[in-house]
Amino acid sequence: MGSSSKPLETNSLAVEYDQSLALVAVSNDSGSVYAPLVSSYNDRIRPLLDAVDRLRHLKIMQEGIQLPTIVVVGDQSSGKSSVLESLAGIRLPRGDGICTRVPLIMSLKNHTSPEPQLSLEFNGKTVETDEENIVNEINYATQEIAGQGKGISNTPLTLVVKKKGVPDLTMIDLPGITRVPVKGQPEDISEQIQDIIMKYITPDESIILNVLSAGVDFPTCESIKMSQRVDKTGQRTLAVVTKSDKSPEGLLEKITADDVNIGLGYVCVINRIGDETYEEARAKEERLFETNPLLSRIDKSIVGIPALAERLTMIQASIIVKSLPEIVRKINEKLSANVEELNKMPKHLSSIADAMTGFMNILDSARDSLRKILLQGEYDENLDVGKHDTAKLPEMLNKFSNELRSTKSDPNGKFLADEMKALDESRSVGLPNFIPKSAFRGLLGKKMKEISVAPFECAEKIWSYIETVVISVLLQHCDYYPQIVPCARRAAKNLIARKKKHSVEWISDFLEMEKHTDYTCNPEYSATWNKLMLEQGDFVAKVRARHSSAAVSKFGTVQISHMWSGNSDRVQAAFDLKMKMAAYWDVVTGRMVDNLVLHLLCSIQKLVNKEMQEEIIKEVMGPQGSGLEKMLEELPALSKKRKKLHSSITLLKQSNDIVAGIMDKITGNL
Repeated sequence: MGSSSKPLETNSLAVEYDQSLALVAVSNDSGSVYAPLVSSYNDRIRPLLDAVDRLRHLKIMQEGIQLPTIVVVGDQSSGKSSVLESLAGIRLPRGDGICTRVPLIMSLKNHTSPEPQLSLEFNGKTVETDEENIVNEINYATQEIAGQGKGISNTPLTLVVKKKGVPDLTMIDLPGITRVPVKGQPEDISEQIQDIIMKYITPDESIILNVLSAGVDFPTCESIKMSQRVDKTGQRTLAVVTKSDKSPEGLLEKITADDVNIGLGYVCVINRIGDETYEEARAKEERLFETNPLLSRIDKSIVGIPALAERLTMIQASIIVKSLPEIVRKINEKLSANVEELNKMPKHLSSIADAMTGFMNILDSARDSLRKILLQGEYDENLDVGKHDTAKLPEMLNKFSNELRSTKSDPNGKFLADEMKALDESRSVGLPNFIPKSAFRGLLGKKMKEISVAPFECAEKIWSYIETVVISVLLQHCDYYPQIVPCARRAAKNLIARKKKHSVEWISDFLEMEKHTDYTCNPEYSATWNKLMLEQGDFVAKVRARHSSAAVSKFGTVQISHMWSGNSDRVQAAFDLKMKMAAYWDVVTGRMVDNLVLHLLCSIQKLVNKEMQEEIIKEVMGPQGSGLEKMLEELPALSKKRKKLHSSITLLKQSNDIVAGIMDKITGNL
């Protein structure tokens, strides 16, 4: 049965199931035929718990999917072990210092057989044991996991207790919080313990069972401080107050005031002492809460181990049902992502034909990506090449165009000075106001020299950028075949080096052509020159009238005082020469930009559409054509990843079936 629609159903199921459990809990009779710790609604809770235990056994949490868990925390000597022993009905390791050195997953299952069944699961194996030997077996398993001595480990140990009369619960007991290391413990033992505790209590799916000794000041307890850091509202924290008979004074007031914000409330218990049986301990506990003048004032629904067992069972069932929609969503999400990733991985190559097909697919995919990025200016969402890179090529070309056209007209600040100098240098016998061709070409050569570096710099930047993009794309498309990466990188570098050299030669020829020849059939030249020459008469008149400045379109306000002593015919000719150069320079710069851009775009297009593929094929195949054989050798990392994905997909599918099954049971119980 598919589970894709289940999240929609379980949102309402959680509420209905909670109500169903509550009704049963209210009608529960302590005089049931079951042992005192067993609720009459265990038949509903057990399937929920079994499903979560199966998910935990599959190690689904390694897939980043959190499971609802009751996490037991408490300071050392808080009575944590006594509480867990009373719930499980078995003895646990005790002693000075840290007894719990690894996370202990306690899976309690009510068992109809009078004979208990106990087992430990750790390091991939299961060890059967019994009540008499359980303490030693836990110690042996802990030593195997955490080593000899008093160090701790984050590797969990699972204790399965199938026993008549125990509540259906799964809890994780964590090392007790200590502040000062004792002999044999690491100096940072306190930090290590806090790290483990924080890992388990941080997820929203965790219920924190905070064990507090009645005689301590609750706000000062380290376990309270830690739970408040991750559960500020207290809505997933339940407090168990131990040793209630040792410090009954003011206990009712402490739990009523709730200075530490325990959202799920308090349960007060009395520790079992010495060799008391669990039945004797519960009878004594019940009697003390009935007869002690101070303890008897506490509401009976929140005192005693049976009340704690019932409260934990209810909370556990509720959090499981509420967590199901999110678990289903995460399983489906992770499953889809893994299947997609596995499908993207190349199949295992077994022949040269397979290798050739895979190789050509890589080249075709890389070419498509480069077309998107370099030719179409689009973002390829399948690659790590950033969105901003798609706009980088046009930006660089626009910048080159702007820089070329913004070249300063009169770097020395004297308007027409260069033009008059050029006219003087080319002066000869001839008609008045005639502009010698040598003067125009002299100025043109000078201006070409000023901007001659810019096109080379532009080409260098663009080809460097092209090389970065091409190699990045190739590397990402060769991700699963790193054997051919050196060949692909070398081919790209060699080809782009040749393309760059060709661009340098092309630019040199272009600059030489523009420097030594002057021609255009562009009508904008004559139109611009004629428009500018309309200002000549006014300009010359201002020079004659000894104005200090004059406004000239295209050049703004210019200083003219240095021309007062000059010949007006000479000024007039210089003005004409400057306007001709201004009109022609627009043509030159536009021609330079257009042609350089066309050259570069054409070169890039050839590189992407044909040359790159041919270059890489020659480099990979080699003289003997043996390069493809390297692709047949699947790398260990790739094989490991494929195996891991297959394993994860299998696990997630099994988990999906488990969750789907439990949701069917929930629906049937409503």
